[in-house]
Amino acid sequence: MPTHIADCTTLNNGVLMPWFGLGVYKTPPGEVVETSVRMAIEHGYRSIDTAKLYDNEEGVGKAVRDSGVKREDIFVTTKLWNTDQGYDQTLKAFDASLKRLGMDYVDLYLIHWPGTRLYKETWKAFEKLYKDGHVRAIGVSNFNIHHLEDILADSEVVPAVNQVELHPRLNQAELRQFCESKGIRLEAWSPLMRGQILDDPTITRIAEAHGKTPAQVVLRWDIDHGVITIPKSVHENRIKENADIFDFALMAEEIAAIDSLHNGTRVGPNPDEFTF
Repeated sequence: MPTHIADCTTLNNGVLMPWFGLGVYKTPPGEVVETSVRMAIEHGYRSIDTAKLYDNEEGVGKAVRDSGVKREDIFVTTKLWNTDQGYDQTLKAFDASLKRLGMDYVDLYLIHWPGTRLYKETWKAFEKLYKDGHVRAIGVSNFNIHHLEDILADSEVVPAVNQVELHPRLNQAELRQFCESKGIRLEAWSPLMRGQILDDPTITRIAEAHGKTPAQVVLRWDIDHGVITIPKSVHENRIKENADIFDFALMAEEIAAIDSLHNGTRVGPNPDEFTF
């Protein structure tokens, strides 16, 4: 398990991806996202997760360029939005994202949501982008087991990552097991359940025992489960605090206690109901 913020996991194609990163969902474009990304990089973050939907790819790219850290030392993820699915549309949308980021390549490109009709056609375009060297790794987001089985049935490239809603109330145990069996690394969005989990008595008790905050305990729970995590914040103290999770580990019984909080509650859409 990682002991430093820059520690990486090895994806199924050999690419190294940091276990921990900054998410920028709903971070306003321009100065706010630029400042957030810059502060994160200054505090040791080496993974930044954006998307076309977030409308802040330009700011992410500028902050990375201005950071003083080599581009190859920062892992940048972006995502294809639903309205751009389909083979030709995907290729055009990727080019547009790359232009907004001001980059020559993306480290990880994800299909943002599966929908119902076009994700297999879209995946073929992803495979082309990967084979042509424009993306170092390709993956999906919000894919349930049946979506992954559908992709795997006739894909040439196995998704490297599946980014999904994952937190103590939705621990995704079955999906975690499936992805592990296929060599797909799971990544958590909304790992803190938008703050709704942080006053849970089980989590606060464990936090007190370790001298940590409830947020730090939940983020460490992700890492101890082998799940990449990307909490979002625009506040420097929280950006720094979120990353201060590499000097402790949870005991097996503490992990089990947090696991037991699962009740299937979501803060985002169910991928099987969010259709287009």
